Amino acid sequence: MRAVIQRVSSARVTVAGDITGEIGPGLLVLLGVAQTDTEADAQWLAEKICALRIFEDDAQKMNRSVVDLGGGILVVSQFTLFASTRKGTRPSFNDAAKPDLAIPLYEAFNRFASAALGRPVATGRFAAMMDVALVNDGPVTIAIDSKVRE
Repeated sequence: MRAVIQRVSSARVTVAGDITGEIGPGLLVLLGVAQTDTEADAQWLAEKICALRIFEDDAQKMNRSVVDLGGGILVVSQFTLFASTRKGTRPSFNDAAKPDLAIPLYEAFNRFASAALGRPVATGRFAAMMDVALVNDGPVTIAIDSKVRE
């Protein structure tokens, strides 16, 4: 799994004009699922993201997690995180998981993130055309891949 995590003051996802997910201060997580991913990847990544100390403490040091902050998490499925441009300029998405694998792993990630956060996460709608609006805080943007585990 790959995630692009953005620290936000607020974020919202709408589908056909309807808000499907919205948070105040917290994290916007763009989440991609690969063909080789497992539930163990979902658990590791969700717990890692919830524990990331990327919010400032009283001394203005990045020393607090979204859990410490009491912030929200908005998870948006993003198969394009597995785009390959090895063969020219038209991206290939062959490494992205098909919906029969991706949907259960996306849902597992959301369950693990909710458990680690201590409350439900907000979400977009899998495979829908979504409008994502956010106010970056910092900006702080971090990419994590469960196969690298840095």
